[in-house]
Amino acid sequence: MIKVLKQYTFANNQSKNTMNNLNEKVKMLKGEIYNATDELLIQEREKTKDLCFEYNHLQPSKIKERKALIKKLFGNTAENFHIEQPFYCDYGYNIEIGENFYTNVNVVILDCAKVTFGDNVFIAPNCGFYTAGHPFDVDQRNKGLEYAYPITIGDNVWIGGGCSILPGVTIGDNTVIGAGSVVTKDIPDNVLAVGNPCKVIREL
Repeated sequence: MIKVLKQYTFANNQSKNTMNNLNEKVKMLKGEIYNATDELLIQEREKTKDLCFEYNHLQPSKIKERKALIKKLFGNTAENFHIEQPFYCDYGYNIEIGENFYTNVNVVILDCAKVTFGDNVFIAPNCGFYTAGHPFDVDQRNKGLEYAYPITIGDNVWIGGGCSILPGVTIGDNTVIGAGSVVTKDIPDNVLAVGNPCKVIREL
């Protein structure tokens, strides 16, 4: 009886720990403040880093193997895409890409929240898509607390070299973001936008 009770207690504690871990992930995906040092999230990030490491060390000519690994890494892909090496992301399963998607070298996607790309998106080198942010409150920040807001990129978008796309931003269809821009707010359809902070220059 004592042995059975101990087994039940152990199983019950495991279930509680799993729920606590799951709760942090749920908070992350819902855009709430969450603990990024949560054990489950750390494990998921480590798994993704291993896949990114594997991808980045494949021979560039092994196109089929690279494509298969990206399909394993991302939440959803179309059939036609090309991602230059090296490439880095946090979780992978929050990334969705449309048809005819291309990124040049050194693109980083911190996908703590959903990052969605439409069809015919072209991304130049050294761009970052950052859904993650940290509280201004120093005590919260030092405890490893974060928040994450989704990023959405429309169809037929070209993003120039060295751009940073910040949490919660939507970029509309047929829009061009000039090189070096820091996009802090939504950008509408059919415009050229550039700068830090990124602003609309003219319609296209």
